[in-house]
Amino acid sequence: MPDFLPIAYFEGNFVPFKEANISIATHALHYGTGAFGGLRGTINPQNPKQVLLFRLDRHCKRLSNSAKYLHYDLPATKIYDVIKDFVSKNAPTNPFYIRPFVYTSDLGVAPRLHNIEKNFFVYGLEMGDYLSPDGISCRISSWYRQEDRSLPLRGKISGAYITSALAKTEAVDSGFDEAILMNSQGKVCEATGMNIFMVRNGKLITPSFDQDILEGITRDSVITIAKNLGMEVEQREIDKTELFIADELFLCGTAAKVTPVKRVENYHLAKERPITTKIKETLTAITENRDSNYQDWITTIDL
Repeated sequence: MPDFLPIAYFEGNFVPFKEANISIATHALHYGTGAFGGLRGTINPQNPKQVLLFRLDRHCKRLSNSAKYLHYDLPATKIYDVIKDFVSKNAPTNPFYIRPFVYTSDLGVAPRLHNIEKNFFVYGLEMGDYLSPDGISCRISSWYRQEDRSLPLRGKISGAYITSALAKTEAVDSGFDEAILMNSQGKVCEATGMNIFMVRNGKLITPSFDQDILEGITRDSVITIAKNLGMEVEQREIDKTELFIADELFLCGTAAKVTPVKRVENYHLAKERPITTKIKETLTAITENRDSNYQDWITTIDL
């Protein structure tokens, strides 16, 4: 059982987490008509009375855009203010994860987005490493990523994550840590909740937006960091066979941070990962507010 933070934001108020409950008839529970965000909070290593939030403005903007797909007008400024208050009221003392969620909160059985109540809640839990920082094994999933023409993949729509759940369990049940999904064209897409990067011949390569990927905030951060470090970055289609001969491979996301991949199927990758290591170290320094070049990515909350 995760260590949940004691206070949640629910139906417009801050309440004890254990009291933030929904009905079994809630519309979103039946139809996946919700959308979520996720961001990490770090205790400032230099000041234990401060919490550092990474790219809060971008996370709030993406969730606000995801809400639009549900025909829900939820301003990013509203999400921003609630999350800041949420952190202050919980006053966490360990690294944690924040889960804001928008959803159709009416009680009903007709799948629709019109003439239906929507709502927004926030809760959190303590979180360390989501995946092993030493490296993980991945299999190519038998499940394919959905297409943007079937549902809005730029939003983190909750119903879409059945594919991630199926792929993750398939991977673990077959002896792997994580799954890599192809898109409908048979090109590399992403992992179950992370974007993917490959290094070949000194170049950092990742699937482009037209490959049905999530527009990841950590992905965007990695690209910016890499370019600022003088690396060449290419966004394009990636074939499955390229993964087997990559010089380096890593996954990235809010929960996963930067996680190296040591094996894909039965192909073992190099143990030396200089580019992955450099990006990971830089990102860690940024999230801990130790890099003055990226201080605008950090929101500081005094407890």
